[in-house]
Amino acid sequence: MAAVVHRLRGLLADWLAALGAWRLGCAVFTALLLGWAGPQLAAIRHPRLDERLLDGVHRLIPEPLGNLLLRVYQMSGVHLTAVLVLAVLIFLSLKRLWPELVCLMVGTGGILVIVDRWLKPLFDRRRPSGRLLEDISGRSFPSGHAAGSVVFYFLTCCLLTAHYPRLRRPLFVFSSCWVALVWLSTLYCRAHWLSDIAAGAAVGYVWLSFCLAGFTVWEQRCRPSSPPSPHG
Repeated sequence: MAAVVHRLRGLLADWLAALGAWRLGCAVFTALLLGWAGPQLAAIRHPRLDERLLDGVHRLIPEPLGNLLLRVYQMSGVHLTAVLVLAVLIFLSLKRLWPELVCLMVGTGGILVIVDRWLKPLFDRRRPSGRLLEDISGRSFPSGHAAGSVVFYFLTCCLLTAHYPRLRRPLFVFSSCWVALVWLSTLYCRAHWLSDIAAGAAVGYVWLSFCLAGFTVWEQRCRPSSPPSPHG
């Protein structure tokens, strides 16, 4: 039993070292901010600043671009994202990159549980009124679109570019543009308040950091001759 405890302490120490003080501080700050702001935002039926921002988005975006954003929001939903996740998992399995496969499964599955099963029921915040799509339902804080897109796209980029460094720039540029477009579409559809998206992005970044830190520990302990860790 003592040996198991000692090993767990060693793993935790290595994980914290891989995470780093800055990312750990970001995680603590995010947790404190969610705990403080979440209940207050949920209690406000019509948040003035959030409503003004949503109205401003609709005034600034022309109708043709708005129609495109509606399609983007629909494309970024659970069904298409599940297909993309499955495609990347198949690719990783074909390349026999088993640790990367496990990391991606934990990352994408974990953020769904954290946001949809824990945080949204905990805060129980209403979505904005006047939604432009009929199939938008459920609670809004934090945004699952924001959190999930950060974790899936950037975790995939980190894992793949560790083996294919020449793809680093195009993958990260494409992912950044697509994630930004998903966030904008979420606002345009009135599926979320801006504060929902900010909270979702923060939660997604923290979980992404946790997953990459865990993967780094795996690299250090089990694959000492492997390519450089994607966490660095």
